[in-house]
Formats: sequence, C-alpha cells, structure tokens
Amino acid sequence: MSKVLISIPDELAFRMRAIIPVRQRSKIIAFLIEKEINKREQALYDCAVAVEKDEALNKEMEDWDSTAGDGLNDETW
Repeated sequence: MSKVLISIPDELAFRMRAIIPVRQRSKIIAFLIEKEINKREQALYDCAVAVEKDEALNKEMEDWDSTAGDGLNDETW
C-alpha cells in the first residue's frame, strides 16, 4: 500500500469530510481513481484498435517499410 499526497479544493474536502466516514475515504478515492484509469486505458485501447483498422494509414506505413533497408549498417554503431 502506498500513501499519496493530493490537493483538492477546500470546498470538496469539506464536503468529503462531512459525507464520507474517515475509515472509508481511502477506499472510495481508490475506487474512483481506478474507475477513471480504466476509462482512460479503454480510450487508449480503442484508439489503438482504430489505428490498426485504418487502411490508409496501414498502406502508408507499408510504404515506409521500404526504407528499412536504407543502407545503414547497424554494426557500425
């Protein structure tokens, strides 16, 4: 378990203290952060899937693959 110091607006902190019992705050904050991270990870995954399905982009990437053998010798580095 890690401790993390965060800053939140005073009004939000006041409301949190008034509504959420002391021993439940960390659990609720962790739940909400997990939910937001999952949402953002899903958005990134959806973007990656869209890129993989983009035929025009894939064609352009294939065109760039022809530069892979551009004459540079990896052994000289």
